[in-house]
Amino acid sequence: MIIYGVALLSICTLAGIYIGQLLGIAIGVPANVGGVGIAMILLIFAGTYLQKRGLMNPKTEQGIEFWSAVYIPVVVAMAAQQNVYGALSGGPMAITAGVVAVIAGFALVPLLDKMGKPVATANSVKAESATSQA
Repeated sequence: MIIYGVALLSICTLAGIYIGQLLGIAIGVPANVGGVGIAMILLIFAGTYLQKRGLMNPKTEQGIEFWSAVYIPVVVAMAAQQNVYGALSGGPMAITAGVVAVIAGFALVPLLDKMGKPVATANSVKAESATSQA
């Protein structure tokens, strides 16, 4: 049933928010630290566990997929807004850290692209040259 997927999503969300609050208290930050991300990881683990055991039917998956499609973009937008506000009010160090992280991300794109491509072996190069000459 679709309601079971919604219930699983709700349980994971509540658990993630609670763990995020505890994590914030533990590191001395008066905020939820990563609660939504923790909730999504819990949902992935719970869904995978239930699928491997054959306990998740297609209707349950539909409930999770529907609310995930609605829920994730809204939460990401809210988190992005908080991050921008925190960076602007945090001073130049927070802005510098953000800019450096973005530049590092862009710089790593070519490296990640190379890692994702298959390595050409000597045999495949010979086979390609033989077929192109024929």
